[in-house]
Amino acid sequence: MTTSAENQKSQVAEGLPTATLGRTGLEVTRLGYGAMEIRTEFAGNENRPLSEDQAETILNAVLDSGINYIDTADCYGRSEEFIGRFISHRRDEYYLATKCGCHPDHGQKHKGWVGKIWTKENIHRGVDESLRRLKTDYIDVMQFHGATVEDCEKGNVIEALQEAQAQGKLRWIGTSSALEHKPTFLQWGSFDVFQLGYSALDRTAEDFITEAAEAGTGTVIRGGVAQGEPGEGRGNSDNWQKAFDAAKLDELREEGESRTGFVLRFTLSHPHVHTTIVGTRNPDHLRENARTAQRGALAPDVYAEAKRRLDAVGLKPAELV
Repeated sequence: MTTSAENQKSQVAEGLPTATLGRTGLEVTRLGYGAMEIRTEFAGNENRPLSEDQAETILNAVLDSGINYIDTADCYGRSEEFIGRFISHRRDEYYLATKCGCHPDHGQKHKGWVGKIWTKENIHRGVDESLRRLKTDYIDVMQFHGATVEDCEKGNVIEALQEAQAQGKLRWIGTSSALEHKPTFLQWGSFDVFQLGYSALDRTAEDFITEAAEAGTGTVIRGGVAQGEPGEGRGNSDNWQKAFDAAKLDELREEGESRTGFVLRFTLSHPHVHTTIVGTRNPDHLRENARTAQRGALAPDVYAEAKRRLDAVGLKPAELV
């Protein structure tokens, strides 16, 4: 049965295309929001200070734009705290995904990428602290943050999330980890959602996304705009420019369409991408992303030609084994 909260989320999302997030049944906007961009005290962010006013403005702008899927993590500095402080009163308007497995300092000393602790105790602690910071009674999707197959096997950590799920603290279980571990995770059948890196400039996961979705797994894409056009996001200028230029993708852009917009539409053209989480702290960029998502997929002939050109310069999907 559809709840009143589900109906409200659907109404808020009107205008943005949506997709069903695999077997979760959640009807998510195909453009989501990656709240890593509102992290603080985090590696790589020391030179990009963020005020509380900026965090409040962008988070409310995300919901006002119609986006209904927000992704964060316990090691993104104050990201969870900002979500709880500034939009928890609008909790019925969005689905909330976060990640666990990080050090208890949630990224402030260990800088997020190190200090992972794969034990049941740390998973339960992380779930409870995320609930407190996010000011919510439940998390829609709780994801392991970078866990390997070995991490999951040694720590019995999947069992920890299943226990939290049974307690009503979370609804669905996911993982944000390297592609090399995903085939084994898919075989296990323990995860409802996979978060994967994918874009026109990194097509490694392209075929696996289809395999996962056809098995009933929800697909959440990070890097769907390849971290943004140089000067606009966090992308590597040389790599971004060289890849785009080598494939001659400028010839396929519509009049007035930015390179970032083209890459986002390429990501959304994949029929098995359910949502792509794009981060920004700039309301103007957010509105541009929303307009791009509303335009939808590339024309079929343009999409096919873009893939042909990317294939020709070596930007191909990885072969499935």
